[in-house]
Amino acid sequence: MTRRLQPFAAILLVAVVIGVPLWLVVATAGKSQGEAVDPDLSPPTTWHLWENLRRVWTDADIPAALFGSLLIVVPTVAIVLVLGSMAAWVLARRTSRLTAVLYALGISGIILPPAVVTVVLLLRQLGLAGTVTGMIGVYVGIYLSTVIFFVAGFVRTIPSSLEEAAQIDGAGPLAVFRRVVLPLLRPVLATATILICLYVWNDVFYAFFVIGGRIDTLPLNLFQVASAGLYLNNWHLIFAYVLLMSLPLIVTFAVAQRKIISGITSGAVK
Repeated sequence: MTRRLQPFAAILLVAVVIGVPLWLVVATAGKSQGEAVDPDLSPPTTWHLWENLRRVWTDADIPAALFGSLLIVVPTVAIVLVLGSMAAWVLARRTSRLTAVLYALGISGIILPPAVVTVVLLLRQLGLAGTVTGMIGVYVGIYLSTVIFFVAGFVRTIPSSLEEAAQIDGAGPLAVFRRVVLPLLRPVLATATILICLYVWNDVFYAFFVIGGRIDTLPLNLFQVASAGLYLNNWHLIFAYVLLMSLPLIVTFAVAQRKIISGITSGAVK
């Protein structure tokens, strides 16, 4: 009896943990200013969701902030996936002591956060402070370890005989990686893509110190308009902004859900 109830209890727990905060955001975003003064789970008397979304879209200049976020997120994800997957493939296929040390250093970024002051000073010395290039470099350095960790575990589950067969046919290392290994990495790369997008898309801390005030991203823009008093006590507009900012990630996660789950189970666990 207990075993039969476990799946239903797990589903109920997930529904509460995810559903309650999501409903709070949607319900508050759909309320008027007076109803949203004290955010709660009660539904709005009259829904003003689309009106609030349209107001936030224009008043907060979301299109410019969206462009800034995409300008940073897209190159960051592409560079991290390419460099991380290639490095993980090499580290997973070689078993020397040097490779083990390099792998340990490669994934050390997962538990060793960078020092913000040092990063900012280094970027100033390089002339990259306050630039998109500098911000992308910071994110690549931070999240490269995540990709190496996931992909290396996944590569170890791929039979090396597939690569050996390609080498016998005359394929070089780059061709073997591009034609044999890379297509098999799609599930774990989908997982890594979502994780990196989630981290970078919602980041305020590093973006504030590196590019704060020079390039607008969605989290920075929300922080600025809320700090300036534009949305002071306007919780319905703040939650509407959060809803708009979250929609791209929700859609991406829903589309890639199956590959994400298979990537986690095959790469991280094994």
